[in-house]
Amino acid sequence: MTKIKTMSYSVYILECADKSLYVGCTNDLEKRIKQHNNSKRGAHYTKIRRPVTLKYLEEFKTLKDARQRESEIKSWKREKKLTLINSK
Repeated sequence: MTKIKTMSYSVYILECADKSLYVGCTNDLEKRIKQHNNSKRGAHYTKIRRPVTLKYLEEFKTLKDARQRESEIKSWKREKKLTLINSK
């Protein structure tokens, strides 16, 4: 019997060194945060605002749900994102 690995997707908010916020989505959070902080392949936005720290995380079973939530949070103003971060 083959073991099926269930994939989960994370929507996350990072705080950059300049105190700005970055919202992203990934299926490998640890790897993605390392990319944001160290890699040449990280997002340009965070690459010039290092280091970044994880401030908020939500997990989803499907990529579709995660992408919808990422898009929703990205549309919010900073104050609403901070309220979400502080609500955890």
